[in-house]
Amino acid sequence: MLRRSFLFAASAAPAMASSYQLATFQADITPPIGSPIYTGTARSIVGPLEARGIVLRGPGKPVVVASLEWCEVRNRSYDLWRSQLAAAAGTTPERVLLSCVHPHDAPYTDSEAQELLDQARSPHKLCDPVFERTCIDKAAQAIRRSSFQTVTQIGAGQATVERVASNRRYVRLDGKISFGRTSATRDAYVRNQPEGLIDSALKAVSFWNGSKPVAVLYAYSTHPMSYYGQGDVSADFPGMARRAMQSEFPEAFHIYCSGASGDTMAGHYNDGNPANRPILSGRLHKAMAAAFHSTRRAQLGEASFRNAKLVFEPRKSKGYSLAEMRETLASSATPRRERLDAALGISWLRRLARKQPIDVPALDLGPAAIVVVPAEAFVQYQLWAQGDAADKMVLTLGYGECAPGYIPTNTAVEEGYDDHYSWVDFATCEGALRAAVAAALSSR
Repeated sequence: MLRRSFLFAASAAPAMASSYQLATFQADITPPIGSPIYTGTARSIVGPLEARGIVLRGPGKPVVVASLEWCEVRNRSYDLWRSQLAAAAGTTPERVLLSCVHPHDAPYTDSEAQELLDQARSPHKLCDPVFERTCIDKAAQAIRRSSFQTVTQIGAGQATVERVASNRRYVRLDGKISFGRTSATRDAYVRNQPEGLIDSALKAVSFWNGSKPVAVLYAYSTHPMSYYGQGDVSADFPGMARRAMQSEFPEAFHIYCSGASGDTMAGHYNDGNPANRPILSGRLHKAMAAAFHSTRRAQLGEASFRNAKLVFEPRKSKGYSLAEMRETLASSATPRRERLDAALGISWLRRLARKQPIDVPALDLGPAAIVVVPAEAFVQYQLWAQGDAADKMVLTLGYGECAPGYIPTNTAVEEGYDDHYSWVDFATCEGALRAAVAAALSSR
């Protein structure tokens, strides 16, 4: 199902330029030491985490675009973030384009899954719902306190990122296909295999008031990790690059988003040595600056919002039935990660039982479009999205509703992809996601 509505419309004449207004907002969402994060427990704060976004308004309902420097937000938690940000901006939840950057040393939330863990008396914590609500309130208050200014032009720019991303897929010594290359790959043979399929272009969509840049959104497809896993909270190298841009070009508000990055990561260029973090940040920052400087601007004419409803089928593999996941969750002998995954899986099946689809929202700005795809969609979906709207630059934001986990392509499945961290039916997920993205980006 596709819902289409016009955000607002105006001619390109200068007299109508004031129909467009934009506000920026930011809130600190850094977890306290000792709180649960994806990799375990926060033991130190290397750098702050932020919620950063824009509210774009005109004669119609506003649209919010927000990026969280968290790992993932899923199910009830994702709904709560969107509903509260929407209320603060005076709009509806479907018009909140929310994505996560996905650093692993950061919060990972699904309040319904945490309830299930509590009911099973599990000692393991997935998230802290009280802390999450505090962060949501802070972001909502930031929106309410924000001030709007006129925007008259939309900008689009892009640049090649050199020596950062690579694909998980590689050919093993025995000739078989593996999807086991990670963000920090120490095995020299695996690390030195070809980059594989990536999208080397970092894209930037910007909003301008005459010749003044007001806000810039960047997106690039890669897992955002250099060294990680010990509980040292940070937004890793993309956070460093984004802060560098903010420092160098303070006249604009800068927001970084991870693209569709389920199978892209830095493992070809990174072995987990902490010295690589500033190197990767420098390469990303260089491309962000180049994309910003290469921006081509056009009058902000007609902007429209569309939302496609996406329904996945549940995964049918062994271990993914409701009964099996309940048994895994109930057992005190189950390892931490498996118990958490069972709670997440049950939360997902409950969502499917409610027949609650996933929103795939898109904002068409004329020469550029912004679309949010769910979870850990493979980079090929981002490349397909660009083909769905070939007459404009498409900024794909990954890690929207993160409940489905990895979303592979048919080709990957045919080659043997079978990662456990996925709750969707491999036979039908490609067709469902491709159709939803194409509908969201359609100008018809």
